Amino acid sequence: MVQEPTQDHFIGTMVDGRYLVRSRLAKGGMSTVYLATDQRLERDVALKVLHPHLANDPIFLQRLSREAKAAASLSHPHIVGVLDQGEDGHIAYLVMEFVKGHTLRDVLTEQGALAPRLALALIDPVIEGLAAAHNSGLIHRDIKPENVLIADDGRIKVGDFGLARAVSANTSTGALIGTVAYLAPELVLGQPADARSDIYSAGIMLYEMLTGKQPYDGDSPIQVAYQHVNAVVGRPSDIVPGLAEDLDELVQWCTATDAENRPVDGTALLAELRHIRTTLTDQQLDHRQGPGPNPYPAASATTAVGGGAGSPTEALPTTASPTEFISHQSNPTTIMAAGGSALQHSRAASGGDVEQDLRQPGKRELKRLERQQTKDRARAAATPVRPLREGNSRRRGVIWTIVIIILAMLAAAAGWFFGMGPGSPGTVPDVKNKTVAEAQQLLRTAGFQSEPRDVFDDDILAGLAVGTEPESGAEVRKFQPITLFVSKGAQLFPLPDLTGGTLDEAKTALNAAEMALGNVTEAFDEKVPAGVVIAQDPAKGTEVRHGTPVALEVSKGPQPIPVPDVRGKAQDAAVKALQDAGLKAVIAPERVKDKTVAKGLILAQTPANGTLRRGEAVTLTVSDGPKMVKVPNFIGKQADVAEKELKKLGLTVKRTDWLGAFFNTVREQTPKDQEVPEGTEVFLTVV
Repeated sequence: MVQEPTQDHFIGTMVDGRYLVRSRLAKGGMSTVYLATDQRLERDVALKVLHPHLANDPIFLQRLSREAKAAASLSHPHIVGVLDQGEDGHIAYLVMEFVKGHTLRDVLTEQGALAPRLALALIDPVIEGLAAAHNSGLIHRDIKPENVLIADDGRIKVGDFGLARAVSANTSTGALIGTVAYLAPELVLGQPADARSDIYSAGIMLYEMLTGKQPYDGDSPIQVAYQHVNAVVGRPSDIVPGLAEDLDELVQWCTATDAENRPVDGTALLAELRHIRTTLTDQQLDHRQGPGPNPYPAASATTAVGGGAGSPTEALPTTASPTEFISHQSNPTTIMAAGGSALQHSRAASGGDVEQDLRQPGKRELKRLERQQTKDRARAAATPVRPLREGNSRRRGVIWTIVIIILAMLAAAAGWFFGMGPGSPGTVPDVKNKTVAEAQQLLRTAGFQSEPRDVFDDDILAGLAVGTEPESGAEVRKFQPITLFVSKGAQLFPLPDLTGGTLDEAKTALNAAEMALGNVTEAFDEKVPAGVVIAQDPAKGTEVRHGTPVALEVSKGPQPIPVPDVRGKAQDAAVKALQDAGLKAVIAPERVKDKTVAKGLILAQTPANGTLRRGEAVTLTVSDGPKMVKVPNFIGKQADVAEKELKKLGLTVKRTDWLGAFFNTVREQTPKDQEVPEGTEVFLTVV
């Protein structure tokens, strides 16, 4: 894959004080996508920065905020999560789940047509994700291979929920947004989109997966859009002979020009898709035509947002299938409208459904086909085969008069219906923060009928109205149903148990639960090793919103204890002093004689200082007192000899000289001829 150049003034900047932009991954018609790091939650995210023409429109930003909230409420393994949305000055952005991998477009570019087994396996999670979205009242509007993300670990997700809907609501009255190769006919004709529009796009995508090419092509987007309205998608087996008939029926069921003839939503399609996968034989599932030319040249590289420089996540192709705007006010739209009328005329003239004449219906369409045939027979029976009372001009004149009167009455009724009756336009009132009863009354007063639908909302109290669909201020026909969104309050999630693991493990668990790391404090603990989380606030199991900060207390291990100096103390006193400090005293087995420390006192300790943990040992050495020495009698002997011998015995000598010690002879000695402790002082008188 080819990566977009990374020279960009955004790189290295901090968006909204939280998202550090690391590199640019892709650029499309609506936004530029960056790889960024969420500094608060310490995780990588895909940051989609919208182009200025969208970011500077306050009405669009309000719409985008609502759509982002709705998309964020989708929690499904096959839908890329919308994590945040906001504005930073003139920057409007979306924050999405960061998926490392590639796109379905990359697979089709590399392999071309896929075996049915692989094609069905790849589209199954896409339809499952759409089913979850449709069940929540959301539609995508831009299903295409570039928006199908395949993670490196095999997970498949649908991206860009909410953005296409928000952008399409922001365009002019006569414009629509979408990738023309996958655009449903009703969107080309300016009609409202619903779940069946997503089904059509998914059917076109399945056709491309099975055949390696798109069903329609042309020199301009308008030519392709024209074919969506006025042509019928062919059978995949016409391109890849030998494909199972069930696959032809499935593709043509999804791509019926009339939305009434398609599956009603993703749930209905998913059931049929899985039924077909279980009924096809291995030979049918593994059938594949020999390798053919690649429908997408290598130059149309796709860059995905996801794995850093090498493997991004959200597909934004450079040339393959760009999202395009098509104006209904342009000449090509008029051509389509005319073409649509021609198609209706062709159907009426033939007395049946042109599309059905070109298909071989399966069992799932028998009932619908029977109903259509009944209508055709009733219409044929009501059409006279010859004029009434040929030749009676007066009777024909009366009949034409009656017909004209009836047509006038119908025109008057239609005028009333669309001018003052249920078909007249009305403005949807603002019901935000109103009670359900108040909101419904406001809508009834404006002429609308509403259906409440509960949704999670972080800002609106439970039981109050969040808004409507269509939104407040929109001008719609009064017979159109209004969906009233009622807040269930903020969606809460139970906190995981973060104690017992390291701080890094707790951070990982918080990221996985989409919670924030709060204050981290440390405390001594005698039983828990250092670095292990010993407490959290809020406690485990507490239900909180995503992004709630969780404070952690981390153990510093046992508290160190300063070693007291007990040298010179009596043995019992020394032992007690160590025990009072929380340490253990160990007495050395042998006592040591020392001339300076009395017997029974502590002579030495190991360690002598520093710190220990509670319960650790200090070894004490007890003095056995000084050694006893017998003092010889040196009276009458030379003083120098006496002094030398006494010192040799470990005694100290104090000498007093008389008459200048002329003879250097010891005249008196104290003590003498007795045992004294080593170090005792011996007094010598020398003459």
